[in-house]
Amino acid sequence: MCSSDLVMPEPTTEALAQTVAWVAITRLQRAYADVVNRRAWSELRDLFTPDCPIRVDTVTNAAFDFTGPDEIGAFIGSAIEQFEFFEFVILNSHIEIDASCTSATARVFMCELRQDATTGHASQAFGLYRDTYTCTDGRWWFARRSYRS
Repeated sequence: MCSSDLVMPEPTTEALAQTVAWVAITRLQRAYADVVNRRAWSELRDLFTPDCPIRVDTVTNAAFDFTGPDEIGAFIGSAIEQFEFFEFVILNSHIEIDASCTSATARVFMCELRQDATTGHASQAFGLYRDTYTCTDGRWWFARRSYRS
């Protein structure tokens, strides 16, 4: 290996824009996990567009449809109320960003670690989010979200 092999080529403007978008979307995904773990439902308004359609399919029940951060926050809040310990963990995500860096999609694989407050029973749940994101005025938002256990 010669020393010139260690020199990285100058990144293109497009590559830099894609990288900046990837970092911003990754931060958005992790901000969601943080809000859920802290049960800070009002902070979802900083992550979701007000009219964001959200579908939750637990497989064992009929799918639920929600619109916007307040509805999904209320749903999640009541669903995890029974747990004295609850942690939302992102296992992996794959993000596809459009060429203009104004919209993107992702698959987000996740796990919930939880412990029932009454019985002490520990459990895990795994699922997949299929997300659509939009960038408005340099800020990324959840524009559509679909979850399936």
